[in-house]
Amino acid sequence: MVGEARSPEGSSGPLSGVTVLDASRVLVGPFCTMQLGDLGAEVIKIERPDEGDQTRGWYPPSFGGGEDDPGESAYYVSVNRNKRSVELNLSSDAGQAVFRDLAREADVVVENFRVGTMDDWGLGYEDLREVNPELVYCGISGYGEWGPDRDKPAYDIMMQARGGLMSITGIEGGAPVRVGVALADIGAGMYATQAILAALLDRELGDGGSGQKIDVSLLDGQAAWMSYMAANYFASGESPGRMGSKHPNIAPYQAFETADSYVVVACSSDPFWPPLCAALDRPDLLADERFETNTKRVRNREALDAELEAEFAELTTEQALDALAEHDVPASHVRDMEEVFDDPQIEARGMRVEMDHPTAGTVEMPGSPMHFSRSPTTYRRHPPLLGEHTTAVLREYGYEDADIERLREAGAIPADASKTDAE
Repeated sequence: MVGEARSPEGSSGPLSGVTVLDASRVLVGPFCTMQLGDLGAEVIKIERPDEGDQTRGWYPPSFGGGEDDPGESAYYVSVNRNKRSVELNLSSDAGQAVFRDLAREADVVVENFRVGTMDDWGLGYEDLREVNPELVYCGISGYGEWGPDRDKPAYDIMMQARGGLMSITGIEGGAPVRVGVALADIGAGMYATQAILAALLDRELGDGGSGQKIDVSLLDGQAAWMSYMAANYFASGESPGRMGSKHPNIAPYQAFETADSYVVVACSSDPFWPPLCAALDRPDLLADERFETNTKRVRNREALDAELEAEFAELTTEQALDALAEHDVPASHVRDMEEVFDDPQIEARGMRVEMDHPTAGTVEMPGSPMHFSRSPTTYRRHPPLLGEHTTAVLREYGYEDADIERLREAGAIPADASKTDAE
């Protein structure tokens, strides 16, 4: 089909020509900038000399390496493709001057230092807008730039707890549970990406043609993600609690234990209830007035669960899934990572990506979920080695060899910053 997103007609992403200066590290900022890179932006990752992004040291597991070589951290690899790495000491006067030179030509700056750090270095929004009024500057932090907690440290597990997510995650009556991936970081990274794209569009279509400052916080993101759980509280005055896999407003919509594992059933509306009763060969449940509507099933959840749990316990997961599929009841078994990335649907969608790496051989990571018919996402650059492009980028921005040597002497870049881009 002409124009299908799976067979794009173009060869460059929708952000081709946009330059992003990435002064972020760990997860929230790098996840944001990787998305921008996947969309075609040129991303220059600024890293501390000799140390780099902290996640470079977060292993095992890792790709490549050997007995005396730890290889490339899988964590770091997961969020740093489509970037070039420049080692630059932002705490030095010379390093700050270089950053301003880069920002003068950039479209976007992303940073996730503690609030005020970039201002202390003379690299905050007000400083950089003087050299580049069109700059879109995105600051990501735990609590945002104002409020009583703006200066406090923040980590994903803290934000999942403070933002309410852990209060609704886990088994009823059990301990609060952290969601298995860092959703506070990833959520804020997604909001940051969305805000940056909106600001770039505003710059192009707005009256002033200027950039602006964006402030995104992990705590705000978690509060926003409470969505209908928050609305349930606002409407009832009662804080929702932990319900395992169950849904507060829909029943049955949860995992059931089978004879050998678990199966998830999603009866998201009343039309799915009769097929579920047929799949379980329980016409009596369909005739039970306690369960005839979703509202009644939610109100009589305890009785409903007892009936359904007993039925699923008699079936293997395969038997349950076959019966549910035969009656078009939405259901799935709970997959692990191996099963997820061996799924033909995941393969068809290009969600398992392999990239050649100069030291680790082949590295793998999840692909981009964004598909376009004309301007596709691309995987152009491997997750960079620390400082791999320092000299090449500086030369592109007009620095001569003598200038680069002075930066080495000033401690702005490492003494061994002689790597050049292979392109």
